[in-house]
Amino acid sequence: MTRADGLRTVLFLQGPPTPFWADLADGFEAAGHRTVRVNLCMGDRVLWRRKGAHDYRGRLAAWPAWLTALVEREGVTDILYFADRHPYHVAAKAVAERVGIRAYAMEFGYLRPDWLTLERGGMGVYSHFPSDPDTIRRFGAIVPPAKTAQLYSHGFNEEAWYEVTYNLASEFLRPLYPFYTADKYYHPFVDYLTWLKRLATSRAAIRRANAVVERLERMKTPYFLVALQLQMDYQIRANSPYPHLSQMLDEVIGSFKAKAAAGDRLVIKTHPLDNGYENWPKVVRRLAAEHGVADRVILIEGGNLGVLLAHAKGVIVVNSTVGLQSLRLGRPTKVLGIAVFDVEGLTHQGPLDTFWRTPAPVDMELCEALVRLMAATIQVKGSFYQKAGRVAAVAEVVRRVAEDRVNQPGAYVDDLPRMDKARAMGVPIR
Repeated sequence: MTRADGLRTVLFLQGPPTPFWADLADGFEAAGHRTVRVNLCMGDRVLWRRKGAHDYRGRLAAWPAWLTALVEREGVTDILYFADRHPYHVAAKAVAERVGIRAYAMEFGYLRPDWLTLERGGMGVYSHFPSDPDTIRRFGAIVPPAKTAQLYSHGFNEEAWYEVTYNLASEFLRPLYPFYTADKYYHPFVDYLTWLKRLATSRAAIRRANAVVERLERMKTPYFLVALQLQMDYQIRANSPYPHLSQMLDEVIGSFKAKAAAGDRLVIKTHPLDNGYENWPKVVRRLAAEHGVADRVILIEGGNLGVLLAHAKGVIVVNSTVGLQSLRLGRPTKVLGIAVFDVEGLTHQGPLDTFWRTPAPVDMELCEALVRLMAATIQVKGSFYQKAGRVAAVAEVVRRVAEDRVNQPGAYVDDLPRMDKARAMGVPIR
């Protein structure tokens, strides 16, 4: 829906903890569109840096009615939000559908390192990206190649600075937004305190991990790789059947013991941004001992991911973008949750028990088509952090939203092809 003058009124809800959202609003306004903003907490207010925002200080239960009134009063045509499963954004998506306007979710990119995701409505279970291989091939053939060169690198310190600023402002000034529901898996103070311990031991952990990777490569040890995700990630909480990743590890280690070749090893790599709260080394040691494979299961906290992927017999993910990296290297991959790249011809579609001995090969032509179609429809080249990357991403997001080309080209945009699979897996639908 557009205004009578053909322009847009774009409502910004919570964005990434960076200046990107303010830059994007500037971009829309420079193109002649109008923007509206709602702050839900002090972190939103600090990073918005622009005047005229609405502050919502009510309870979550009253949010849909308040938002509906705002949308109608302001003539909103499009809603943008970061983290599509955040409860305020779940409600916003429902409001948008009810009043007949578009809602778009942004996130970090599938095609890492310097891509962003822009999808209609949501990601994972709620993605409109096709899962049919013939559809992917057909539309992938008519879009240009993806720009794979890395252009917009940024440092960890920059990312951490904005994250900490956002969360501490929200916590210390909580009385200004007394009913805000952050929906954090960990309280920020707990997260940061555990990070202090992690930072103090990280160098030693990385050295140990590098030694393991070097030894595996030197001795040509056959192994499968499990790429752990963050327990707090919405991709685990909302797009997988595992309330806790220890359940996934129990399933994988048990299957490995029962069905993998005796000489194989199982390498479990923690996420580089894991805060250490879950104590995965202890969890893995316990599960490996319970299944009788303590001498065949290795957990590492670091190591060169590219080298690990290149030499693995197969890769197992819940829905991490590591799975997409694995596919692009031609490594057999098994997805245990809901992921846009879990497509017949790319990933192993059989049970996990069959993956260890007869993993499905990767159709590299189909993989290339998938990457091309993603880049043209639901990925935006750019960065939330690096300035040149923000400029590039802003221009493209404004263009796609203004031209109603998010998730295009293709007639598949009205489909939710993963919904039935998610229900069958027991993924929570909301």
